[in-house]
Amino acid sequence: MASHRKSRPAGTRVAGIRTPGLATAALTSVALLSQTANASPSTDDKPSLEEVEKKVDDLYRQAETATEKYNAVKEKTTKQRKQVDTLLDDVAKRTQKLNDAREELGSFAAAQYRTGASAPDTATFLLADSPQDYFDQTQLMSRMTGRQKEAVDDYITEQSATMKKRKEATESLRTLNESQTDLRTAKSTVQKKLSDARNLLSQLTAEEKARLAAIERKRQEEAARKAAELAEQQAAEEQRRKEAAEAAAEQQESGSSGSTETSTGSTGSESTADSSYAAKAEKAIAFARAQIGKPYVWGATGPDSYDCSGLTQAAWNAAGISLPRTTYDQVNAGTTVSLANALPGDLVFFYDDVTHVGIYIGNGMMIHAPKPGTYVREESVYYDGEGSIHSVVRPA
Repeated sequence: MASHRKSRPAGTRVAGIRTPGLATAALTSVALLSQTANASPSTDDKPSLEEVEKKVDDLYRQAETATEKYNAVKEKTTKQRKQVDTLLDDVAKRTQKLNDAREELGSFAAAQYRTGASAPDTATFLLADSPQDYFDQTQLMSRMTGRQKEAVDDYITEQSATMKKRKEATESLRTLNESQTDLRTAKSTVQKKLSDARNLLSQLTAEEKARLAAIERKRQEEAARKAAELAEQQAAEEQRRKEAAEAAAEQQESGSSGSTETSTGSTGSESTADSSYAAKAEKAIAFARAQIGKPYVWGATGPDSYDCSGLTQAAWNAAGISLPRTTYDQVNAGTTVSLANALPGDLVFFYDDVTHVGIYIGNGMMIHAPKPGTYVREESVYYDGEGSIHSVVRPA
């Protein structure tokens, strides 16, 4: 077939087919491009900035979830340690009483042996670990005085109680060891998530970090806008309640009806309750505000650093209200209210797994310890989007 082809002048091209010279150059270029592509595949595989941001946020969220689990296990371990210490103290005291009872039995046996009041076998019986086995021997029982019988009874009682407490202590120690293993696992998980997040961020270029900061600013601006909308909504609702209360007061003064007086009395009671809560909330918020600028540290409860639930627990403790340690328990430590009806001092919880919390300060804003690498700060409750808000709880 090749013999029927006509040769063409160099440098010409027909129907898109290159001449041998150009074809060679093209093949060379393709080879070079192929080598370049093989030499640096990371450019194509590198995740986008948005993907990096999402991954980092996910890692921080996972770290916060692990932190709350760590807090729960740590609290459990602390309680178990106290229980074990109490049991060990009790066992020590009972062991001493058991030894005292054993010595008393020994003195009785020695006295009987010296006076010949009983056969040598009696001493063996009195000093045995299980004297109960010999109680059916009426001959020996008849030789015992009332005080001796009482001493034997005391010994048997103490022996049984001591064995029971030793068993409880052994089981508690086993449970404690398991909890400590869980604690180490939870701590390792937190550290791994934080390390992964830091590694991802360290790989960003200066330009990418600047773009990421711009994305964060835009997010904060949107969160601030949503907070302002919530503040307007709450102000309108407060105005409506105020006008309703004034109208009810006017009706009471004019003595329009007995039912109005009943209604007004109820309103007064609610007002008193709100006033009491407001006074406590003011103390809690004042404490939280004084912590602004302190670093987030997972598992920390103050005074130099906090995690999210550690901050809310400490804030309400300053107001005389004791809250549980973890978000999982704090969310059940009060009355759930709507976000529209949130009052300063209420706790705002986030995410479906309830792993973050802040203290509401009004106008759509809260004080919280956001995440590792940040500081306690005042921020919109919409800081991570409206969909992240789980619930609002009034703790007192």
